[in-house]
This record gives sequence, structure tokens and C-alpha cells, in this order.
Amino acid sequence: MASLSMAPVNIFKHGADEEKAETARLSSFVGAIAIGDLVKSTLGPKGMDKILLGGGKGGTVTVTNDGATILKAIGVDNPAAKVLVDMSKVQDDEVGDGTTSVTVLAAELLREAELLIAQKIHPQTIIAGWRKATQVAREALREAAVDHSNDQARFQEDLLNISRTTLSSKLLTHHKDHFARLAVDAVMRLKGSGNLEAIHVIKKLGGSLTDSYLDEGFLLDKKIGVNQPKRLENANILIANTGMDTDKIKIFGSRVRVDSTAKVAEIELAEKEKMKEKVDRILKHGINCFINRQLIYNYPEQLFAQAGVMAIEHADFAGVERLALVTGGEITSTFDHPELVKLGHCKLIEEVMIGEDMLIHFSGVAMGEACTIVLRGATQQILDEAERSLHDALCVLAQTVKEPRTVYGGGCSEMLMAKVVTDLASRTPGKEAVAMESFAKALRMLPTIIADNAGYDSADLVSQLRAAHQENKTMFGLNMAEGTIGDMAELGITESFQVKRQVLLSASEAAEMIIRVDNIIKAAPRKRVPDHHPC
Repeated sequence: MASLSMAPVNIFKHGADEEKAETARLSSFVGAIAIGDLVKSTLGPKGMDKILLGGGKGGTVTVTNDGATILKAIGVDNPAAKVLVDMSKVQDDEVGDGTTSVTVLAAELLREAELLIAQKIHPQTIIAGWRKATQVAREALREAAVDHSNDQARFQEDLLNISRTTLSSKLLTHHKDHFARLAVDAVMRLKGSGNLEAIHVIKKLGGSLTDSYLDEGFLLDKKIGVNQPKRLENANILIANTGMDTDKIKIFGSRVRVDSTAKVAEIELAEKEKMKEKVDRILKHGINCFINRQLIYNYPEQLFAQAGVMAIEHADFAGVERLALVTGGEITSTFDHPELVKLGHCKLIEEVMIGEDMLIHFSGVAMGEACTIVLRGATQQILDEAERSLHDALCVLAQTVKEPRTVYGGGCSEMLMAKVVTDLASRTPGKEAVAMESFAKALRMLPTIIADNAGYDSADLVSQLRAAHQENKTMFGLNMAEGTIGDMAELGITESFQVKRQVLLSASEAAEMIIRVDNIIKAAPRKRVPDHHPC
């Protein structure tokens, strides 16, 4: 019986796979650290870009250094790597920036944990030490944060500095003053609502990045119908999502048999009558502008032109939704009760030319904070990356308007947190102190990587920075323009407190979760059954 009990028992289905203890842990660490190494070279103002090639027919090319975009595009099979990819997506959705920092910090924590586990320190001991370290780091960050929301001029300067710092690690770094001003102006128009839907970004090929500008109002990338007014003042706008040809015979496989061409003409006439009736119902709303999500077709367009109504067809869905939001209207599909329909209003609709394209410009819209950022650039890849960079800056600024506290960047906050964690470790007895030391080391790795990416001597710079923080120069960080350390307050390198806090908490939670793993069980792959009934 004793020999029987020693035999391995397989309780899983055929094809299922299991990795145990050290193997499972090693597999998790390797996957997560590989993800960190992948995006690590994009960190900081001198970070490099990645080219992502799509696998489809066209083989789309994306050039980016945005951590979330890179991680979304790569298909990962390792479960721990998937945890880090999801974490960077959450960081992007929550605060809009810090996606690379959070992934790199989590990977560095796991790199340290791997060494500790090799020294036979239990994962739960490491987690206990890390939790205490996270707590004091968070407290130190909160104490270092400054709030200028009561002083409008200084707060405006803070927003500009945050915007510049966010853009300095992106493609727009050479024009960061121009785009920082543009992003701050757009966010300040929101008057604290933080509703980024009101900011519309349009990308137009041609010109250079410095030709980009902020337009007050709303731009729709469509054309006005034939023979219709090209300029309207005090517009009453009906925004609809309706098929203007719904009354045609469109039943699949149906046939209409007629014995003469006159009968065909009668059918066409009946269809025209139905279209005319629908147009009449739309005109009863007392409108002078009709915007449809779907096609309008020639005959209804002609009827609208005769009535002196501007008709715009095939507006994309995102455009229609945003237009309804900014003009204060609602998207309508039925037109039997004009009194229940909420129309949109704006003072002026006119055509404007950007590059070689005509666009429709809505000014004096009901939602005063609405605006459009027009991006210009030489290639589609530059425009896409500029939009991603600007989106990050807008998200961070919108968060900062809600949570006005700021901290200093350039590795200053990380060194500050590492210092208090090291101080705590020196006062803590037992193995937890070793875990705290490893946490501080992982935090110090962020400024090290920033300096490495810029081609400077990271060991020298980080040791100088550490010494400066020991002398209570708590505002000192890396000055990557000169390759030295400097006062971040003087250099204006400011970051949002919300972003930094989220990076710290998300990275430590994700790393904790991966350390706890001691088994990976993969389900058996589904068997492919041959299809005997092809359609």
C-alpha cells in the first residue's frame, strides 16, 4: 500500500497541464520580467520608440513609445505577463499616463522577489514587508505633495509643467511648449467638469506638427449636400439615426413581377412618395439643419435643398454622439411627435478648409466648453502618435483639475519613497526588513533606467541623487537635459500626485498577486470536431 501511495496520480483531463511550486513561480517571474524589459527602453524623456507591425492584409504600422499601446498590441501567452498587461490598461483608463512606469516597477519588484525566494525567504514574508513599505511610501508621497489650487496663477503654471513633463517622454517633446499650452487651454475650457468627450481631436495630413491648433467650437469631417446653404446662422439642428430608404422593398430574396415598364415607374413613384412623406415629417420640426448618421440619398437631398435646409449625411457615429452632446440635442429615429424631440442649437454653421479638405465648423454651440484640436503632421503614424501623446496629457490634466495635488518628477518622488522605506527597514527586525530593502531597490531602479535610456552613467547619477536626498534636498531629481542632478522645482518638472500614487499601488498589488502563485493549471485544449454539415 505504501508503494501505491507514492505513485503520482493524475487527476486532470487528458491534455491538461500543471506547473508546480518552483517551476510555476519561475515561469511567472520570467514572463512578467520579460514584459518589463520590453517596455523599459521607452521610459523617460530620452526613451526610444517601438514599431508594431499588424498581422492583417495591410500590415498596419504603428510607431509608439506608449506603454499601454505596446502591451495592447502584443499577444502574450504567459499568465503573469497578462496580469501586467491588464494592469497597464487599467492605469491608462484610470489616469491616462504612467503605463510604462507601472509595468517597469512591477517587473523590478518581481526581479527582487526572485532573488529573495532563492535565499529561501517565504513569499508571505516578502508580501508582509512590501505592504508596510507601500504604506510608508504612500505617506511620504502624500506629505511631499503640494496643492496650489487656491492660487490660480500658480495652479495654471503647475498644469503647464505637468503637461510639459508628460509630453517630454513622447513624440511631441520638441514642440512640448506649444502642445502643453494647447492641452491646458482645452482642459481649462471644461471648467472642472473633466468631460473629455467635449474635446474633439481631428487628424489632417499635411503641414507640420507646429501647425496644430485649438479651435473653439466643433468640427465635423463631412460635406454639406448639393445646392444647399453653405452657411447658416442661429441653426436649429435635428440629429438623426434613420434610414431614408427604409420603405423600399428590401426583403431578402423577394421579387416583384410586372407586365410593363409603366408599373415599375408606379413602384418608383410610390417609393418617392414615401420618402417625401418622411422628409415632410422631418421638416415639421422647424429645423434648418438635418444631420443623419446614415445616407440621405439624392431625392430627399433635393427636397431638403428646396426647403432651404442644410442636410449632412453619413456622419460617423462618434461624431454624431459628440455633436449631440455639444449642441444640446438628442439623436432621434422617429419623427411622429415633434414636440418630444430635443433639437440641438448653435449660432453659426459654415464650411472651413483645413489642408486640402473641407470641414463643417459649428461655432457658438450650447455646450460652451466644447472645442476641437486639429492635429497636422507629415505621416499618418506621426499623427496617430501625436494623438496618443496628447490624449495622455489631456487625461492627466483632467485628473489634476479634480485632484490638484502635484509632486516632483525626474525620479525625485521615487528616491523620496525609497529613502523612507530604507529608513523603515533599518528600524525593522527580522526578514521583513530584507523585503523592504528590496522594495526600496526596485523604486530606485526607475531613475536608474531613466538615466540609462538617456545614455548617462546611471550608477553615478543615482548615487549622487541618493546622497542629495540623505541631506534632505527632497526636491532633487534627474536633469536629463544636462545629464546632472538638479532642483525639480526650479526646472518645473512636475507630475500629478494621482498618477504617482496609482503607479505605486497598482505595481505593488500586481507583484504581490504574482508572488503568491505556486501552481499553474492549464485547461485541456478543446478538441476540433470535423464539420460534417457545411452550409
